[in-house]
Amino acid sequence: MHQSEVALLKKRIVEEYEAMKNGLTGLASGTAQHAFIDAKMRRVDTYHAQLIQQVGEQEAGLTVSELYIQVIG
Repeated sequence: MHQSEVALLKKRIVEEYEAMKNGLTGLASGTAQHAFIDAKMRRVDTYHAQLIQQVGEQEAGLTVSELYIQVIG
């Protein structure tokens, strides 16, 4: 396992979640807001898949869930 790769993936996931959270309170609404959130979630899915390769499916799932709770609350 490469700690730096895992740390980078976790950082990117947090950034996507923070963007999603900020997007929920932004000026966009309706379809534009949904498209923005959807794009961020798709990127998180990509990072999650990469994280699975580094730490395994169970640990990756727990990590993504914990980061979501940490950021979105």
